[in-house]
Amino acid sequence: MRRSKPAGVFATTLICAAMLPVGAASADLADDLGNAVQQFFDVGRTSVPRAECGGDSLPESGMQGDVPAADRLSGRSTQGYRCNISFVGGYQGKGAGITSATYENCSYTGSLFPGDILGPAQGVQVLDVSDPANPVETANLTEPAMLAGTWESLKVNAERKLLVGTGVPIGIGAGFLSVYDISDCAHPRLLNPGAGTNLLMPLPITTHEGGFSPDGRTYWASGIAPGFVSAVDLTDPANPHVIWQGLTGIEAHGFGISPDGNRMYISALGGFTTLDISAIQRRDPNPQVNHIGRVFWTDGFATQHSIPVTYDGQPYLFTVDEGGAGGVKLIDISDDTHPRVAAKIKLAINLLENQDSAMASGMGGSVFSYDAHYCAADRPDNPTALACGWSEAGVRVFDVRDPFHAKEIAYFNPPARTGHNLELWNSPHALSSIIGVPGMEFPSAARAILEGKFDPAQALSARTGMVAFGDLSTDWCFSPPEWHGSQLWTSCNDNGFMVLQLADDVYTPPADQHSVVGS
Repeated sequence: MRRSKPAGVFATTLICAAMLPVGAASADLADDLGNAVQQFFDVGRTSVPRAECGGDSLPESGMQGDVPAADRLSGRSTQGYRCNISFVGGYQGKGAGITSATYENCSYTGSLFPGDILGPAQGVQVLDVSDPANPVETANLTEPAMLAGTWESLKVNAERKLLVGTGVPIGIGAGFLSVYDISDCAHPRLLNPGAGTNLLMPLPITTHEGGFSPDGRTYWASGIAPGFVSAVDLTDPANPHVIWQGLTGIEAHGFGISPDGNRMYISALGGFTTLDISAIQRRDPNPQVNHIGRVFWTDGFATQHSIPVTYDGQPYLFTVDEGGAGGVKLIDISDDTHPRVAAKIKLAINLLENQDSAMASGMGGSVFSYDAHYCAADRPDNPTALACGWSEAGVRVFDVRDPFHAKEIAYFNPPARTGHNLELWNSPHALSSIIGVPGMEFPSAARAILEGKFDPAQALSARTGMVAFGDLSTDWCFSPPEWHGSQLWTSCNDNGFMVLQLADDVYTPPADQHSVVGS
């Protein structure tokens, strides 16, 4: 099988960034236009087979992935939906930030500025999950990066037992990065009280997202527009310093890095660029980073991150789009210069002919609606399962032993926290709910209209007028659901941290299970 910070500090940071030698990540525009957009108009038109639910399930009442308007308005969605997954325990707190991370028997809850600075618990929450039914808070990380909001930057490197987060107040941040030793995972120990943590010693980085090279020696900070990426050397975690930075394109979002640390697959708009980062991995003096190949698509946008895997020795990526009903894509990267989409994983609610129904139910739920955000494979080589956090559709689990014919085996869409907006100060969903319109779905809706597959009457519901002040009638599950045996440890914005148990008859953990997130 082929398989917020003070303005003065911000200004200082930008000045420092301007003083650094910026590495060139060169691109050939003509080549991009001629080769990178070969799959520009391709769109996935089938959904994966729906999970067959066992007897203890509380299944979805509508199409796959949908939370119908009737369920939202009647209160049915406050019970949640589950199929072949049971809830073991959790810790809600004030909600969870955009992404969280886990390591051994601990979980680290992402922070969102400014709600996370309100008492009683500030910054990043540390949870001891030794008893999965009763997670216990053991510490709060309150360094500047943690209080500024960690957005999509809070990541763990198990190899070196490090936790890193950067400060991202609103969409993009600059200057602050803290490194923790998590050998005692329930009590992280700050390693860099100076550069990156001291308010007077910002690092010359911009950041929105971040993640490690596999060996843990490099932390990469990506800063969205204008495609600015920084490589932070963590060989000595007490002395983080920038060793390369450059412009990689129009935008730089999340990414994945090859197991050998030599390739970065940096997301941008709809698609990604492959970068040769081997010179940084080797620690060459004056390292150069070059574009190798790229692929763009319009079937989904705001590409989030990539998970490098292999099937029978062949390299692939699972790549996620967080907007435009793009779902999850399997990318063949056997030819670095010409990555290509090999398969797609979509739910029924993501199909073009159902974008009108998605608009009818999603109105009033805020800007994100029915899109994947972060996934985790259960091992890097020949993964057997992929678990993904989906906005509004919950945690979805797929059998990917044959990645060209993936099938859904389980899902857990947590109970909606309808009406609890003012209690969930650390929830991006609650804080975003002032906007009711599912704006991230406008491109897919427009495509459906152009193809004559959008019925305006079908797009209307009792929720149509809810253009502001959303009611939290679903949850946003943005974090990667990480594999811990037959359990998934994850967080959703409104419900906070959760431990979920997969039914034995749908999943058996492989002996070499190793949860892989990518970035």
